[in-house]
Formats: sequence, C-alpha cells, structure tokens
Amino acid sequence: MSSSKDGKRFFNTTAKKGEIHELKQELKTPDKAKKKDVVKKVIAAMTVGHDVAPLFPDVVNCMQTDDMELKKLVYLYLINYAKTQPDLTLMAVNTFVKDSLDPSPLIRALAVRTMGCIRVDKITEYLCDPLDRCLKDSDPYVRKTSAVCVAKLYDISPELVEERGFLDNLKDMISDANPMVVANSVAALSEIHSMSGKPVFELTSQTVMKLLAALNECTEWGQVFILDSLVDYSPKDSKDAESVIERIIPRLQHANCAVVLSALKVILKFLRFVSDEDFKGPMVKKLAAPLVTLLNTEPQVQYVALRNINIIIQRHKEILQNNIKVFFCKYNDPIYVKMEKLEALIKLANAENIDQLLLEFKEYSTEIDVDFVRKSVRAIGRCAVSIAESAQKCIDVLLGLIETRVNYVVQEAVIVIKDIFRKYPNKYESIISTLCENLDTLDEPEAKASMVWIIGEYADRIDNADELLETFLETFPEETSPVQLQLLTATVKLFLKKPTEKPQEMIQLVLSNATQETDNPDLRDRAYIYWRLLSTDPEAAKDVILSEKPVIADDTASLDPEMLDGLLANIGTLASVYQKLPDTFVARVRPAVQLAAGDFQAPTLDDGGAGQDPARAEQSAPVPDMPDLLGGLGDLEVSAPAPAAAAAAAA
Repeated sequence: MSSSKDGKRFFNTTAKKGEIHELKQELKTPDKAKKKDVVKKVIAAMTVGHDVAPLFPDVVNCMQTDDMELKKLVYLYLINYAKTQPDLTLMAVNTFVKDSLDPSPLIRALAVRTMGCIRVDKITEYLCDPLDRCLKDSDPYVRKTSAVCVAKLYDISPELVEERGFLDNLKDMISDANPMVVANSVAALSEIHSMSGKPVFELTSQTVMKLLAALNECTEWGQVFILDSLVDYSPKDSKDAESVIERIIPRLQHANCAVVLSALKVILKFLRFVSDEDFKGPMVKKLAAPLVTLLNTEPQVQYVALRNINIIIQRHKEILQNNIKVFFCKYNDPIYVKMEKLEALIKLANAENIDQLLLEFKEYSTEIDVDFVRKSVRAIGRCAVSIAESAQKCIDVLLGLIETRVNYVVQEAVIVIKDIFRKYPNKYESIISTLCENLDTLDEPEAKASMVWIIGEYADRIDNADELLETFLETFPEETSPVQLQLLTATVKLFLKKPTEKPQEMIQLVLSNATQETDNPDLRDRAYIYWRLLSTDPEAAKDVILSEKPVIADDTASLDPEMLDGLLANIGTLASVYQKLPDTFVARVRPAVQLAAGDFQAPTLDDGGAGQDPARAEQSAPVPDMPDLLGGLGDLEVSAPAPAAAAAAAA
C-alpha cells in the first residue's frame, strides 16, 4: 500500500506552464535516484494524456543505465512515442542491441520485447540479429519472450520473418525442454497462421505427444494455447483419438474456466473419431460435471459458460440431459443469466422432463421482470411446437396463465397459441372462445396480428367472426404494418368463407383503405393482388388464399450446421459468447507500420457512388385508377368452402 501511495504523488491531471522545460532540465541531472523520479513524472504525465513527446531525446539518453526499474520506464516511454518520432527512435537501436547481450536474462528479454513492440519500419532490420540470438538463448525466459516477438515481427514484415528462418526456429522450439517456451511457441505459430491464412504449423502425432507432455507443467494460459492448437489436429484412427482424450481429461478439473472450456472443445472434436462405444459412453458422462461446476461460479462466468453450453447442447444434448435442475433459475440470478438458463431448458426439453419444466415455466411466468415473464411464456409455446406429445399440457398451462388476466402474459400467450395452431391445425381450436374473450386486453402489434390471424383462419368456426374483425377495422389506419397486413388477409378469408352482406361491406372498406389511404407498398401491393383475384376469378382466390400450407417447426434457436461446427471449434472464445463466427467481427487487417520518415500512405476509400445527391428519394409508382373493381365485388357469388384444412403460413 505504501508504494502505491508514493506513486500517486507523480500523477497530476493539470498541466503546468513550462512543465516540459522543467522536466527537460531535471532529466539532465547526474543523480540516478532523482533521474528515476523525473522519468516517473514523465510516465505519469503520459498516462493521464499529457503530450510529453518533446522530451523524447532526453528520455532516450536515460537508457544507458544499470537500473532495471529506470530501464523499464524508458522502454515504456519508447513504445508509446516511437510512432511519432521514428527517426529519433533509431538513436535507441544501439542500446537495444547492447541490452540483448546483457548478462541478465531479464534485460535481454526486455530489450527484445520492447523492440518487437515498436512498430517502426527501419527498426525491424536491427531487430533480426538480437532476436535470432535470443531464440537460441540459454535462459528459457528469454526464449519464451522471443517466441512471442516473432509473431509481432511477422505482423510488421512477414517477408523478413520467412527470409530469416524464424518460423523454422519456432517449430524447433516446440521440442524445447521448458513447457512455457513450448506454449509461447505454439501461441506464436497459431497467431502467424491466423494472420497469414496459410498453413505454417502442421501438427503430427509426434508433435502432439510433445505438446501433451508440456501440458501438465504449463501455466493455465499456456495450457489454453496448447489445447486450442490441438483442435486443428486430426487423429489417425480411433486409438489415437482415445489416447489424446485420456491425456486431456484431467484438464476438466482445472480451476480456470478457460482451461476447462478449451479441454472440452478438444474432447468433443476427438470424440467424433472414436468408434468404440464402450469408451465414448462413459466419456460423455464425464463431461457433465465440469459444466455443472461452471454454473456454481460468479454470474459473469456463469453467463459465459451458459453461452457455450447452449452451443454444445445443440449438438450433444446427451451430455446434460439428466442435469436440467442446474439450469433452474434462482431468485437472485441476474436477468442475463436467467435468459440463458431458460434457453438451455428449452433445448433440453423432452417428453420425459416436460412436466417438470412446465411447472418451472409456470412459476417463472409470475415473476416481476416483464421480459423474463414474456420469454417464459414463449418457452411454453416452443415446447408445445417441438414436442407433439406435450402440446395439450402446454395449452392447459397457457390457458391457466390467460385466466390471470395479466396484460403482457395474456398477449404473449395469444402469440404462442397462434404458433401452436399453425403447428397442429384443426386440433386445439376449442380454446378459440377463451382467446376471443380477451380481445379488449390486446394492445401490442404482435399480439393483435396473432389474434387477427386466428380469427381469419377459423372464421367459419367463429359465429361472430365478422363482429370481432370489425372491432379491429375501426382503427385500421392507425395500426402498424403487420397488423394491417393480417387484417387485410383475415378480411379476405372471412369474405371467401362467409360471402354474406356484412363481409362484403368489410372487404370493400379494407381494400379501399389499403389501396388509397396507405403509403406502405407491401400493404398496397397485397391489396391489389387480392382485389384483382376476387374481381376476376374468385375460385382462384380461394385456391391461393385458403390453400393448405406446410406446418411450422421450432427452429428459432437452431444454428445452421456449418455455423454450429464453426462455433464448436471456437468454444471458450469470444465467438462462442457472440455466437458469431470470428471472421464476422474480427478484422484480419494488418495495422499501418510507421515508416522511418514518419510518412504513411492513407488508404483510399471507394465512395461507391457517395457523390450522388443524398436527398434524391425513390418515388412510388402511381396508383392505377381502378373504378370498376370495387363496384363488382358486391355482385360476386362465392360459395362457402369446406373448413380450412391447415393454417396459412404467410397470411
């Protein structure tokens, strides 16, 4: 604590006039202790955002010292300001080279690390010889630092790295006796591989055995590097895969969740190559315990674990099929953890555990958090859609929730019941009367659109369907686009199923509004299509609008198989949290390298027609005048068809 309090005296957020000149004079003092304090002041000023670049020559002169702390401070300053003073940075090259030959391994490693962090073009030429020496240094600390430096140099000048044979040096270092050197070499090769896009690091069975040997003695992050690299290895046969899995299994008990997830990723990959079911079955059971353990940590780690688990169980439900209770939400769980647990429960639902899950979902539907309640109600509907045997149980629970008369619960229940009707047409329509009793409570667009769809689809079974639709038509111009589209289609369905006087009046009203009183092109175009169909060939209109549609499936959370493979290969990384492939959010663009003269060529952007007038707006096509169609609708003779066989998918 005392050292941190002493350090605070160097930080001053307000710049004083003439302070740079004072620091410049103080840097020339021969007193080493005082000089160190002055450099600390410079670093502190740099840290709080003050421009201390004018002190560059004076700070560089302080490099010639045996004081390790002072040398670190000067190197830190150099890394920060080298890009603004590329020519002056060349003054420090001789000191870097000299330090790379220092008897102290700490100073040798510090020199190489700093040179690797300075992104100045001319410096790279002088970095090669010290780096070459340090890669073969007798001290493992220097070697492991140099391995990372190769990756940094490759980012600046790939041609130079290949020309000097540094890649071959890294490959040789995989056989190093020190496990941290091995881990850093693997990390550097993996980084170079991702930057170059070409295979620079091919794993063989001998190499894999060397990596596994180093695994036990590495630090936790070294283990992550090695495990992540093993994902790219394809075992020769089932025995080879089993051998690797047995060596990695102990990592599942590690205290660091990153090691656990990386080990899990490798094991899941290698299990695909195992043909012995007697080996695979017990191994899959062993994977559940570490995942369950991750759910007993702090909420932030739980969230990361749950995002990864939700990817894993899309491919391997059997791992956690018997552990659904660990996903039950606790009263003090943060909302982001509750949402992910709910998603996991939906994926793990089956005919055996649905009763238990429905009790949980029903309990969640009485919570305070509105978003969580909505998702809980939707979870019941998704279970009904995905598990046919449980549909009736789910509907019973939903009807019980509707009886609570809680506004947002009723609206979500209507939305999911609409999906159940689409999945199981002509099966559960007896509950429509209960839904119709709650029309007055519907004020959200999605709930309104769902209810209108139900009325239109089952208009022939609802005695007062015309009256129910009429209540919605009164506010037709003010409704949102989804509701207007559903009202249009539902009114046409009602007219086709009950071609009486009142539906004729309603359809004239809605077609008139949809073609003349709206700016929405989708609504207008659909209205004209219906209008022309009804005016020219009512039977064709029935074939189109009342046609049998395919049933829906619960695919709201299922990933594309190719994308799922990519995410499973990136378990434990940011990609698994975003649930996006790395290429979609990580730019593989090399940052600009500062030239010695301080100049660089700015990238030119293709404006792609940006010079066009932004105010130019696309004009809507003029609405054709069709006076004869509305008048012809009243004379249509349309016989009422048989009950609709299936729910309309698009309507």
